[in-house]
Amino acid sequence: MLNLPTRRNRTRRSSAEGYAERALRGIALGRKSWLFAGSDRGGQRAAAIYSLIVTAKLNDVDPQAWLADVLARIAGHPAHRINELLPWNWRPSSAARSQAA
Repeated sequence: MLNLPTRRNRTRRSSAEGYAERALRGIALGRKSWLFAGSDRGGQRAAAIYSLIVTAKLNDVDPQAWLADVLARIAGHPAHRINELLPWNWRPSSAARSQAA
């Protein structure tokens, strides 16, 4: 039997699902503009950037500061410690902290 949402079980949706939907609302405002990414590859790149930005926001990290710091540090960062640059593990470098002050 098909399990369609009813009024009762619609209210039981997980909080993560609701949070994800709210996070995408900012993107949905520009939906018509983003229908034309230029190409399939451009759309894939836009999706990758959106996922980076939303992941940073979900981890209470300023996406612009995080991305600028990671891009500045990644060339000299050891590959075996790349997990330190993920939004949930990220700590600003001393240069990024001094620029913020």
